[in-house]
Amino acid sequence: MISPVSVSDNTAQVSQIIDLQGYDACEIVVATGSLADADATFTALLEDGDAANLSDNAAVASTARLGSLPSFVFSDDDKVFKVGYLGAKRYIRLTITPAANASAALFSAVAILGAAMKQPTP
Repeated sequence: MISPVSVSDNTAQVSQIIDLQGYDACEIVVATGSLADADATFTALLEDGDAANLSDNAAVASTARLGSLPSFVFSDDDKVFKVGYLGAKRYIRLTITPAANASAALFSAVAILGAAMKQPTP
């Protein structure tokens, strides 16, 4: 979803678009490494839509999420955050946006598809 990355500015990191076809749920896991800047903050945005390129994207409603969107700060080194998606849209995408970040911040995100409509899954 977001390959392990080192971010040393405030550039938003946008995940690949995740296709949920054949699944009713998804768990998104964000893992941090060292977050070097002493005042950096990081906020997440989860979007969904039915267009393959997410041209119809909208922020996921709280009723379609399990838990809160991940947000973390410079002191959250080596932590894991998660949020579930139970919405009705086919595609989702995660964006993590740093603020006040001027040093290497290491993080990644993965999507784990769940509640498969057909079993077994590959």
